[in-house]
Amino acid sequence: MKHLTLTIVAALVLTMLTSCDNKNNPSDPKQGIELSCTAPAYLKAGDKVALISPSYFTSMENVEKTAEVLRGWGLEPVIGENVGAVYENKYAGTIEQRVSDLRWALTDPEIKAIICNRGGYGTIQLINELTLSEISSANKWIVGFSDITTLHGLFTRAGVMSVHGTMSSFLADGGTDATSTLMRDILLGTLPRYELPAHPQNIIGKATGTLVGGNICTFAPNIGTQADATLGKDIILFIEEVGESMHNIDRQFNILKLNGVLDRCKGVVLGEFADCGTEFNMSVEEMLRPYLVEYNIPVLCGFPAGHDDVNLPLVMGAPVTIDVRADGATLSFDISGDVQIVKTEEIAAPQKMPLHERLIRAGKRLF
Repeated sequence: MKHLTLTIVAALVLTMLTSCDNKNNPSDPKQGIELSCTAPAYLKAGDKVALISPSYFTSMENVEKTAEVLRGWGLEPVIGENVGAVYENKYAGTIEQRVSDLRWALTDPEIKAIICNRGGYGTIQLINELTLSEISSANKWIVGFSDITTLHGLFTRAGVMSVHGTMSSFLADGGTDATSTLMRDILLGTLPRYELPAHPQNIIGKATGTLVGGNICTFAPNIGTQADATLGKDIILFIEEVGESMHNIDRQFNILKLNGVLDRCKGVVLGEFADCGTEFNMSVEEMLRPYLVEYNIPVLCGFPAGHDDVNLPLVMGAPVTIDVRADGATLSFDISGDVQIVKTEEIAAPQKMPLHERLIRAGKRLF
């Protein structure tokens, strides 16, 4: 009888502990963490802006041209010490060199914002080289896209907003296109309120949440790391991709689904899927729509951000509201600052750039 009593008590204790673990277990697909990001101070004339290369290298000619663009905006560019470095014929220096420039840009009090020169590959190597407290203490804007998606995740987890926007490899063309000038405006304190035309794959609805995501083949592998902003609850998930097969996009999307990311979404924004495969005889939006319908959340398709000819800036980590209607959609940032209306269908695309050139500029998986 004594042994039976002890067995029953042990079973009850185990049940209570298991129940407690299940209630608070962050791996529960429908749970998430609170994301609360602050906007760094907007820039003013004369502020210093660091140019660094956390991923692949880009030519110093591009960097110098970008520096001229920034001077034309009334800002003072400062080029990172290791920007000219090349490691293994692709990286912008060793891990240590790339981290050194990023840490310098974060800790130098005279530097007020950071613009990345190029994406490509390599920021996943930096995830555990920085602490979130280093980023939160600095509280500075960082700008970039493609492989820089990893850094957006780190900044969001550190509680600092960032800008998914164009980089030196594109700014070097002169910085007068809408992609560049809207990014400049955000840094100077004027936020876009995007108005978009209707899209046949949209799912109607309205939602507010924290904007996270970026290049899906970059952020999906970061799940479970300190750069995983998709762990947040009440998120608006932004996705874009370039030069990937539809099979691989489907695979990455299912990684998100299986890890409970879609359970935590209040809404989804599908950006550009430039030069992605057609092996399913449908668009990427058509492929992803059946997955999303079951969640009963709004889905905004065709947002012009990513690797195509127009890459409109987005404030990652910001509270955003998407309103998807039968006649169109809006995306607005619920943070302080001046606001300008941007009708995306009125923005003229520059001359079509060949895929290989876009890949070279962004540095997307060239090895």
